[in-house]
Amino acid sequence: MVIVDVFRAFTTAAVAFSRGAEKVIMVAGVEEALELRRKGVAGLCMGEVDGKRPQGFDFGNSPYELSQADVAGRTLVQSTRAGTVGVASAAKAERCFAASLVNAGPTVRAVRAAKPSLVTIVAMGASGLVRSDEDEQCAMLLKNRLEGRAPDVDAVRRLILAGAESQKYGDPATPHFHPKDRDIALGVDSLEFAIAVSRESGLLVARPVRP
Repeated sequence: MVIVDVFRAFTTAAVAFSRGAEKVIMVAGVEEALELRRKGVAGLCMGEVDGKRPQGFDFGNSPYELSQADVAGRTLVQSTRAGTVGVASAAKAERCFAASLVNAGPTVRAVRAAKPSLVTIVAMGASGLVRSDEDEQCAMLLKNRLEGRAPDVDAVRRLILAGAESQKYGDPATPHFHPKDRDIALGVDSLEFAIAVSRESGLLVARPVRP
């Protein structure tokens, strides 16, 4: 199973890994994330509720913020309203990948290497409730590549930029949506690893894999 969250959960997680994070524990709830940090299971919390950093979290759900952070060798716990909820809901899947545009190519290669008989791609959408252009377009990009086609990535970006979710970035009314978050998220194939999620000691743990 491939869970897609472009704006911004799995772009943020991917950037954290690019900065040297060891692993990201993915949870559905804010309190669960804080409890794991209190217990010392994770060192840092990142995520969002309604797009904003929850009280007590170290980072928001912002790839730009993580691109400036020193997280090398650290374990993070992430909670968002869409992406990590989707991962939690897919806990019984034989294999699970967390995908966004920045690691689309490696995700396709990792899925192919696993040789599954069935691939399910879930576009999480806004808050996991409303379809959104960026997740739908990323899911279609993955589908087409898995089926051997080569979609026009510039066309994909244009369609996403025209969508409602893109308009939040740079809007003074929503300052928690940094415009550089969108820029980073639209960097198709900018990172060289997929994100595989597996069950470890009862927790859903994401790690980078280089197929």
